[in-house]
Amino acid sequence: MATYLVTGASGQLGQLVVDHLKTLVPADEIIALVRSDAARKIYEAKGVATRRGDYDDPQSLRAALEGIDRVLLISSSEIGKRAAQHRNVIDAAKAVGVGFVVYTSLLNADRSGMALAEEHIATEAALKESGLPHAILRNGWYSENIAGTATQALSLGRQFGASSGGRFATASRQDFAEAAANVLAGEGHEGKTYELGGDSPFTMAEYATLLSELSGKDVAYVNLDEDAYRSALVGAGLPEGFAALLADSDAKAAEGALATESRDLARLIGRPTTPMRRTLEELIA
Repeated sequence: MATYLVTGASGQLGQLVVDHLKTLVPADEIIALVRSDAARKIYEAKGVATRRGDYDDPQSLRAALEGIDRVLLISSSEIGKRAAQHRNVIDAAKAVGVGFVVYTSLLNADRSGMALAEEHIATEAALKESGLPHAILRNGWYSENIAGTATQALSLGRQFGASSGGRFATASRQDFAEAAANVLAGEGHEGKTYELGGDSPFTMAEYATLLSELSGKDVAYVNLDEDAYRSALVGAGLPEGFAALLADSDAKAAEGALATESRDLARLIGRPTTPMRRTLEELIA
């Protein structure tokens, strides 16, 4: 009997991972790492045990990982603190003898040049230095993150960005969750780094055309330079730092940072990835 722990289990990805993991291993072998009573109750209703742990609290992490065989380290959402938080989890895992760690990194992290990649690269290095058996899942963009702006794009008749003709190899959050659960519960993944992206990459101009087709409303893609796009995001209410990261990501996407020819994701989930068309159809419906 093995024990599996999923960090960040109260997040959208974490919940989907646990749900899929339950189809692969007995529920009583799964533990969800949570920080709140609300999250604990959600998992109690699903018949999944929880432990309390905080990325900023090494002592809580060490207690939470005691007796765990395999850990999925879902990257923190606190940009700027992630490298240190992830190292806390890795150090705790090593201290208590965890046998295998899976980490959710970023597509093309080692060569994209994206500002968002820096903490992922640092975490990948920390994992290698730890000597822990591990696998790295370099996740591309979730389709839902782009589709989440569809309502605004439809109201304006324009989709703004700075990615020019760069392609986005997106897939659904469910696709990435299934891949993570399959690697966590599977065999033969130690030492592997997977570049995970969707089977049908698209430009944002193509996305705008698809959105127009499905909605019956005309939406045009408007390409801005990085500084103008950052300013537009700030004008839309985003914090300056976050807007700068998004604008940087879009500008790097223009150079291929969020595209991949790899079909690792489809292979890991055993089926084609979910196309953006389906994600948008569900959103519009």
